[in-house]
Amino acid sequence: MPHNTPDHLNPSPDMSELAERIGKWALKLGFQQIGFSRPELPEAEVRLQNWTAAGRHGDMGYMTKHGTKRSRPDELVPGTLTVISVRMDYLPEEPGNPKQLLEQPDKAYISRYALGRDYHKLVRRRLQQLADKITKECGSFGYRAFVDSAPVLEKALAQNAGLGWIGKHTNLIEKNTGSWFFLGELFTDLPLPVNETPQSNHCGSCTTCIDVCPTAAIIGPYQLDARRCISYLTIEMRDSIPEEFRKAIGNRIYGCDDCQLFCPWNKFAQPTKEPDFAPRHGLNDIDLCDLFGWDEALWLERMAGSAIRRVGYEAWLRNIAVALGNATNSEAAITALQKRADDPSEIVKEHVLWALDQHAK
Repeated sequence: MPHNTPDHLNPSPDMSELAERIGKWALKLGFQQIGFSRPELPEAEVRLQNWTAAGRHGDMGYMTKHGTKRSRPDELVPGTLTVISVRMDYLPEEPGNPKQLLEQPDKAYISRYALGRDYHKLVRRRLQQLADKITKECGSFGYRAFVDSAPVLEKALAQNAGLGWIGKHTNLIEKNTGSWFFLGELFTDLPLPVNETPQSNHCGSCTTCIDVCPTAAIIGPYQLDARRCISYLTIEMRDSIPEEFRKAIGNRIYGCDDCQLFCPWNKFAQPTKEPDFAPRHGLNDIDLCDLFGWDEALWLERMAGSAIRRVGYEAWLRNIAVALGNATNSEAAITALQKRADDPSEIVKEHVLWALDQHAK
């Protein structure tokens, strides 16, 4: 964070008025909601420590790598006084209901957040524009922008900022719009007024997200075991997917949305107006066999600018092989798998042979 402090603001603004202006600027930049919170997260820190101590973060070593910096923003960015949290909706406009894809085993299901362009750059760019606007209007101040790429407890910060509550599936829910949104933050040295009344929890007695989770990864209300989560298995993990989860994965080849697809609060969700979040290359309705036929050069070309690219081509093929093992027992599926039965990747080969074995039963 730059060494400039609020004393350098010229002229020194009224902080309540500035917060109101920042909110208006954020909406003009395409954010749907904004809130302000203090950097202290004592309760979230305890939950994080208990979660990692139980090993529920799996191979995500980065969850413990930074010590308490993840739960103490003023340690990550010294001088932080106020965190500005923003929300940007991403649910794409689609002709059909995404739930229907889960009932078509020969189609690929990809988490809706990843159908368009990578959100990291877009949201970060808008945050930078917001910081530039504050600087232009008020003078230099200390800040750093974050978008899901640093040790930040963004959901806890957003909850404290009044952007929603953390539901039983551990995602943030906003009562008027659901949960299909990205979060971003500006850590600032501005002493802005903060939200003092976080949204109350409205999950009530509902257990839909727990009941529908394909791999029983939501082991209790507000408790997620990432090691069982399909998003973890298909995105974070690079090794073999444990056989106990392969049938449950179904046709989900990149992430899983079930806990959001079936959440009653998402009946209020509105499609995004951001063109960059629109589905690319037909990924919202594409056959598994077609995807399995992409060579690495084509995959790299079509995944350019996509969040999917971070998973790597090998894990991509691994995931599709599992889905093809769960697909309709057809000549097309078997032929597609047989073409990769001698894949140079041992991991891909293992999952292809497993899939072929499913069709031989």
